[in-house]
Amino acid sequence: MIENITAEIFSNYGDWAMVWFDGGAHGPDQGGPDVLSVFEKYQPNCLFYHNLQRADMRWGGSESGTVPYPCWGTFPYVSIGAGESAKKEIAEHNFQLLKTGDPNGKYYMPAMSDAPLRGNGGHDWFWEPNRAHLIFSLDQLVEMYYNSVGHNTSLILGVTPGPDGLMPEPDVKRLKEFGDEIKRRFSNPIAAASGVGEKITLKLTKIETINQVVLMEDISKGERVREFVLEGKTKKGWQLIFEGSCIGHKFIHRLEEMEVSAVRLNVTESKGEPDILNFSVFNSTKE
Repeated sequence: MIENITAEIFSNYGDWAMVWFDGGAHGPDQGGPDVLSVFEKYQPNCLFYHNLQRADMRWGGSESGTVPYPCWGTFPYVSIGAGESAKKEIAEHNFQLLKTGDPNGKYYMPAMSDAPLRGNGGHDWFWEPNRAHLIFSLDQLVEMYYNSVGHNTSLILGVTPGPDGLMPEPDVKRLKEFGDEIKRRFSNPIAAASGVGEKITLKLTKIETINQVVLMEDISKGERVREFVLEGKTKKGWQLIFEGSCIGHKFIHRLEEMEVSAVRLNVTESKGEPDILNFSVFNSTKE
């Protein structure tokens, strides 16, 4: 029965990007339905999360929409489980391994940072009436973005349709505001560069005020950077901005406003030659 429902869902609605079987979709060996083979037959290019046989990404260890730093995209296990099905090493210390990943992990299994949009004082994964006051504020969502996307994970916001089958207007409005704010902050870098090697210097055309730096590795080559230093060239010379470890798909660092004529990245430890896809600086206070 479950297999038939799964086949109907996966075969009638085009290509899927991701499916999330919350709490696991364990197969016949664990007494459950065989949804994995049905999924793989009809959606071979879709991401699957998760059962004891397969997980293409991992839960970030909380439902706050955030992860700590560093959060590596690599992991020591091919499948993860959660709750009672988790390996002891994964479950201990409040799922710390899910939150941080493992820089020496054998499998590329990046984290997801998930939260319900109506989670500001509640935790609504399913629609309930008269709950629009629980929608996260724009400032809270922006903070969430920095601590999820900016920490090498994907941000997943739970938005649920109302009884009319449509997304509630207040939720849609807030998501539009959120998207517009992220575009405003990150669409117009003051300067940007890319390159291969341990040192990249980003020279500005004039002295500029910056307050955030974005770094991205070419993760098709792997997460190679292990330790790095960011510095800004000020009127007093080169000044330390940040010392970090993980970059991965994306790392965003916010700093107190600093007037600089150049910013440089110095990778002090790596596994293979660093391959930086994007190195850019911004002033988020500019309109």
